[in-house]
Amino acid sequence: MDQQNLQWISVGHETDLPEGRVKTVTARNVSLCLSHFDGQWAAMDNRCPHQGGPLGEGSIERGIDGKCWIRCPWHGWDFDPLTGAPPGGHEDTGQRLFPVEVRDGEIFVGLEPEPPHERTTTDVMAETMVNWGVKRVFGMVGHSNLGLADAIRLRAAEGEMHYVGIRHEGVAAFAASAYGKLTGHPAACLTIAGPGATNLLTGLWDAKVDRAPVLALTGQVQTQVFGPGAFQDIDLASAFDAVSRFSQTVLTTSNHAELMSLACKAAIVERDVAHLIFPDDVQTIPSDHPSATPEGRMGGSVVIPSDGELEKAVTMINAAKRPIVVMGYGAIEARDAVIGFAEAAGAPVMTTFKGKGLIPDTHANAAGVLGRSGTPIASWFMNEADLIIALGSSFANHTGIEQSKPIIQVDFERMQLGKFHPVALPIWGEIGAFCEAVKPKLSKPGDADDQLSELSERWRMWRKEKETRLTEQHGHGVHSAAIFDALTRLIPDDAIIAVDVGNNTYSFGRYFEPKGQRVLMSGYLGSIGFGFPAAIGAWAATQDFEAYRGRKVVSISGDGGFGQYPMDFTTAVKHGMDITHILLNNSELGKISKEQRAGEWPVWETALHNPSFAAFARLCGGHGARVTEAKDLDAAIGEALAHNGPALVEVITDPELV
Repeated sequence: MDQQNLQWISVGHETDLPEGRVKTVTARNVSLCLSHFDGQWAAMDNRCPHQGGPLGEGSIERGIDGKCWIRCPWHGWDFDPLTGAPPGGHEDTGQRLFPVEVRDGEIFVGLEPEPPHERTTTDVMAETMVNWGVKRVFGMVGHSNLGLADAIRLRAAEGEMHYVGIRHEGVAAFAASAYGKLTGHPAACLTIAGPGATNLLTGLWDAKVDRAPVLALTGQVQTQVFGPGAFQDIDLASAFDAVSRFSQTVLTTSNHAELMSLACKAAIVERDVAHLIFPDDVQTIPSDHPSATPEGRMGGSVVIPSDGELEKAVTMINAAKRPIVVMGYGAIEARDAVIGFAEAAGAPVMTTFKGKGLIPDTHANAAGVLGRSGTPIASWFMNEADLIIALGSSFANHTGIEQSKPIIQVDFERMQLGKFHPVALPIWGEIGAFCEAVKPKLSKPGDADDQLSELSERWRMWRKEKETRLTEQHGHGVHSAAIFDALTRLIPDDAIIAVDVGNNTYSFGRYFEPKGQRVLMSGYLGSIGFGFPAAIGAWAATQDFEAYRGRKVVSISGDGGFGQYPMDFTTAVKHGMDITHILLNNSELGKISKEQRAGEWPVWETALHNPSFAAFARLCGGHGARVTEAKDLDAAIGEALAHNGPALVEVITDPELV
């Protein structure tokens, strides 16, 4: 080692390490084992050559001849602190030494100038992610993903990618799922092997069943210990097989750029989960291969319905006196075309719960949400309809589309057509293409009912009933109707709203009147705990995409839902996320209590013991407010929305008034 060109870096003070002890210190980015024995100081590479054990967490052991040895805490390998050699002097298993100087009680270690970064397999793969448009990674850095994490760090340092370190891997998966639902672009979630990886599974299932693109990147143990049951070694390929459309292990012999390209393409094209497993030792292999790009790999995606099916649809629609449109989440990219089609047909538009907000409730054709979480307006028009035009709807049992009526169903996925029962006219094609093709050919029959006038009257009746519900008070908390009345008035029209699962969600579907906001939910999985992590994902999208820049992010949950991942409120504080969380606290799993009563079961084990969530938010460094009376809602919610950063409004609610 050239002593003249060394960089001397302070690693502590003499008093930090007693005689006869070792400790781990870091100089620049180098991890060292610092030892103090017999009045001497020494430093060596901290990584044991056996399995990477941290020598600085080991001990000084004195042999029967009085000689000192540094012993690895994992498997007991010994090294001479002055030479780095093991007993017997086999240099191929020895440790690299670094010069140490003590200056006025301060310990300095000499390092050679930092060499240029040597490009690795994971550098190639991270660069490929950037090329495919992956802008955001949510995750947790740990011992089995450090090489991959460093590759992501370098992309982040170049401003090509952004990283959010979370407190629980489940939050990473839900955040990535919500990001994909909102933007149509995949975000990645990063974990270690074993439990870190398995913690992703619920959020990844949410993405899979709701058709959101997500890239899951899981660390893994070294290839030399695959299989026999090493620490945190589980069969990740099998564990992720059902939840991922694409899942592969990254090997030394892999075409690394091509493998990442296939993962990104699978996530985007299939709108599904793509998963890559990164063994620890593969992550840092030097590589001079170029990264890959999506050029020449993606084709068009518009499927035009056949002329014959379009003519049949026009005939059926023009003959109907009371046609209605059911717009599902699958129509999200064609909502303007759907609304224009409905206007031309004079048809009320109701949405599935997942599709809430795709048409503003203020629109003349809007009939609200259909089904268990919906309004009496939508159910009335469903009952009176003589033709149902279902666009991008899955016919879930929560929605309640009446199968005995004539149905035209349009979907870009053929497996969704007539999935649960036959329909009168199944049409395979893009929903926007269908609407644009049919719209010019529409002509209402002369005796068709004026459904839009009826719709206006039905809204008047429903809003009057909601006003009467606002007066209901049992003295046990605020009525949910009052909360969503306030949110309807106060939430910005272009906000992004992430909702959780439970009574709060049913009340949101029933009472909140969207005016253009985008709604995110755990649709088909219905996973409690989705709301706040989804808001983290939505906030990230507002930073990554100009189309969402400046839009307010609001999340809504019950106390049960927020209690799933509360510590990631600190993640929001750390990153200064502008998120307003509305927490309906009824001190129980209210939806489960209702189900127990409905099934004539005794209400059992649904009560919750809660802290003050408002105080918790303040302790985390955010804004927190607590509301116990409806008259205080506007002020508390308004102040929280105006707060530039994480804010939580805890509303004490009556579990019976939902």
